[in-house]
Amino acid sequence: MRYIGKLYRPPSEAHSYILQATIGCSWNNCTYCDMYRDKPVFRVRPLAESLEDIDTAGAVQGDQVEKVFIADGDALILDMDHWLPILESCRENFPLLRRVSCYATAENILAKTPAELDRLKAEGLEMLYIGPESGDEATMRKIAKGGRPEGASRDDNYLYQSHVDAASKAHDAGMALSAIFLLGAGGTERSEEHAAASARLATEMDPEFLSALTLTIVPNTPLGKTYERMGFKLPDVVGLLTELRTIVAGASPTDAVFRTNHASNYLPLGGRLPEDRERILDVLDDAIEGRIPLRPEWSRGL
Repeated sequence: MRYIGKLYRPPSEAHSYILQATIGCSWNNCTYCDMYRDKPVFRVRPLAESLEDIDTAGAVQGDQVEKVFIADGDALILDMDHWLPILESCRENFPLLRRVSCYATAENILAKTPAELDRLKAEGLEMLYIGPESGDEATMRKIAKGGRPEGASRDDNYLYQSHVDAASKAHDAGMALSAIFLLGAGGTERSEEHAAASARLATEMDPEFLSALTLTIVPNTPLGKTYERMGFKLPDVVGLLTELRTIVAGASPTDAVFRTNHASNYLPLGGRLPEDRERILDVLDDAIEGRIPLRPEWSRGL
């Protein structure tokens, strides 16, 4: 397989075939994110290269692949002339294929027409991973979770609302959503607002999968370069767990698989929300009170 630069995928795609159909992230402005800064110029790989890679993977392990993840950062931005041949080739090469998925932003979900999303779902694109990171508008703007739409005012909750609208549009097409929130994204200054609003947004987006990661301040990112000068302070471990508790206590999706199994987190958790809410809260309370061990710093990572 031909891969360029660092490659990232969600934890649940650990056993998926990864096709790097785009290089980098079309947005690549999130202040905390280092994932695609080694690829500062976003580009779409030539379709012929992507199809060749699928054929190669099919020849080597075609009878083993059940899931395909399309990389890099927000591959949904691909136009239909790329998506349809890629999905067709995946079906042809992987007879046991159950799901194709990719990262997406609210903007590129909204940029697709309902008919396009319907067609992508029909051709096999089953799930989108979307990371609002926060539901707090002030936090979302500080970490640059998207640009201001034309005509939007400073008082509009345009980033929050764009994620609600994008989730609704994806669900109308029958696609599943995995929503990702980032503990610590509001710093100590907006920790409570960030957590409470994230719970509200998780409820409104109503994803099938819900996860939380923990912010790591990475050198050479905009946040890494300016956080001391800007007075940004990451909550301590108890503060981060308290944010997670607020999200679990307040988020009420219809029925979501909930995970904090990413390596950045201090406490791996799993269950369903709202069904397992009380059990998860009990574990969180034990962790906050120091009654159960947390993941040590040396084993945490991106």
